[in-house]
Amino acid sequence: MGEVLVFERPRSIAFHQVEEQRLEQGQIRLRTLYSGISAGTQLTAYRGTNPMVSKVPDSHTGLFMERSADTSMYPVIGGWAYEEIGRVEEIGPGVDAVKLGELIYGAWGHRSTHIVTETYARDHKLQESIDPITGIYAQMGAIALNAVLDAHIHIGETAVVFGQGVPGQIAAQLARLNGARVITVDLDDWRLDLSRTFGAAQTINSIKEDAGKVIMAATGTGADVAIELSGFTAGLHQAIRSVVYNGRVVAAGFYQGDAGGLFLGEEFHHRRIQVISSQIGNVSVELQNRWNRLRLERTVFRLAASGLLNLKGLITHVVPFKEAAAAYEMIDRKTEPHLQVVLSFE
Repeated sequence: MGEVLVFERPRSIAFHQVEEQRLEQGQIRLRTLYSGISAGTQLTAYRGTNPMVSKVPDSHTGLFMERSADTSMYPVIGGWAYEEIGRVEEIGPGVDAVKLGELIYGAWGHRSTHIVTETYARDHKLQESIDPITGIYAQMGAIALNAVLDAHIHIGETAVVFGQGVPGQIAAQLARLNGARVITVDLDDWRLDLSRTFGAAQTINSIKEDAGKVIMAATGTGADVAIELSGFTAGLHQAIRSVVYNGRVVAAGFYQGDAGGLFLGEEFHHRRIQVISSQIGNVSVELQNRWNRLRLERTVFRLAASGLLNLKGLITHVVPFKEAAAAYEMIDRKTEPHLQVVLSFE
């Protein structure tokens, strides 16, 4: 029997037994090693603040519509987790491109085992030179890289990254690799200190300072581009205030609720600011002939393997799978400084 974590309702975690299915032709069973907790999307499901609690997208139009009274988002099987790395434990009939013991990364939720196809496993092998725990960063790394691609950063430009959680830390490192002078903004000095160790040229605590004013003073005309990854619309407003006239703001955070703190009649309107939505579901249209999800993931791991991108350094807590409830409560209540929290199945 396998096990899967379930959000039965907001802030209520249970573990359900799952019967192991027999492998069919071309299938592979993975034994999960590590599963990362996202403090963004996953936490909205844990807290009950996700838009899906009350609305669902229409299958034809994509418009979010109110849920009917007899439907619910809960239970959330697997906790919507998407940062997993597993080892090939069993190979089904007809499989020859994957071997027992190989490491496969992907997104299958907080569960002890998972079945994938041979094709999926072949495409998602983690290179041997990387620490296995780093394999949890396939999606989070891709989210950050996608935002950097959307930012169109050029050598010698100034890029500001708002939000220094995990995706913001990765985006800041990638923006620097892309040739930018990077300024990071957050509410937490501990996270800002960490971003400075990873190469940020300047850090701003937006509780203590007016981020837009400080950035304008540092650049003269404003930053060339801002990447917003805090997930707060007040942060999006500050990002809009921080960029040059006709500058670009990449909105890559996951925003919930209404747009409190966002004032579109101010800098956005008068300085002709471009706000670009960045979401991991796809890459920018002009890049689709060259970039796709798999290339994003492989690029992140290649940079990590070469030492240019520090991913393991973002992991602050490794917690046994069965102690997930305590881990989520710690993240939710912010009782300890933390960045990437990982559940271990070993």
